[in-house]
Amino acid sequence: MTRASGIGSLPGEDAHEAARVVLGELPDLPHLPELPARGALADLTGRAVAVVSDLGFDLQPAGWRLTDAAGVDHRRARSLLAQDLDAFEEESQGFTGTLKVQVAGPWTLAATVEKPRGDKVLSDHGARRDLAQALAEGVRTHLADVARRVPGAELVLQVDEPALPAVLAARVPTASGFGRHRSVTPPVASEALEWVLDAADDRLTVVHCCDAEVPVGLLRSAGAGAVSVDVATLAVTAYDELATVLDEGGTALLGVLPATGSAAPSVKAAVERTMRLLDMLGLDPAEVSDRLVLTPACGLAGATPAYARAVLAALRGAAEALT
Repeated sequence: MTRASGIGSLPGEDAHEAARVVLGELPDLPHLPELPARGALADLTGRAVAVVSDLGFDLQPAGWRLTDAAGVDHRRARSLLAQDLDAFEEESQGFTGTLKVQVAGPWTLAATVEKPRGDKVLSDHGARRDLAQALAEGVRTHLADVARRVPGAELVLQVDEPALPAVLAARVPTASGFGRHRSVTPPVASEALEWVLDAADDRLTVVHCCDAEVPVGLLRSAGAGAVSVDVATLAVTAYDELATVLDEGGTALLGVLPATGSAAPSVKAAVERTMRLLDMLGLDPAEVSDRLVLTPACGLAGATPAYARAVLAALRGAAEALT
């Protein structure tokens, strides 16, 4: 059965309303909503910082920075996460089924969080190792908390790595802006990602990357059971690796509808884009439909509430049509 889901973020600031939207529009695979409109405490990095164990952070004008102890903004980020979980727990009473939980990956964090004296964690081998391991431990605790709050849920962990291709290609700028951080080799990148994916224990894991050069093979070698890509931007060079994922029994989350727009998204467009991609991959839709999840191209934080609802409804209709 083809399913529909979201990437993570939604517009607005009301956690209760966001929970109602995903539970209502995505009954087969809802996700824990993220609401970055509330600011740095709730964006991709801020939410991950709230999950990380045993490390302190503080919010500076340039963004999040490692510190000796949790600063006031770090404590607020954790409090906001707890409030969001309270809201989802309340709205999901009686829920049974699959629930997706998202967190920023170790390399996206290393490329966005600064060391205590400035510049990115990415520049320091020891700091980025400590951050990845603390993230893995925090993810383990976070999943246990969600499982306790929503006992009928079968959890799926999605690790968001939008910065990973830039890390691999030495495209992350230094603090001065005049240089670039050295590239990270695939084996090193895979190891840190594997630590975080292993924190899911035996649960299904997904790695999301909407960059055109998503390293599908690396993600699979790190242990990802599924990959999440933007169909519109995906480079042709990644097609063979994506086809291999499905051939080997893995799952593909396909971003088939734009995350923002003025025109109403349609079921027909989502179905056509999915079928076109499968044709280019040389795959029979009937054989892989149960391993497909249809999603927006990226998070919906920049969309209007009406568009966000319409996208999720169209994806659900397309998934039913493909099934």
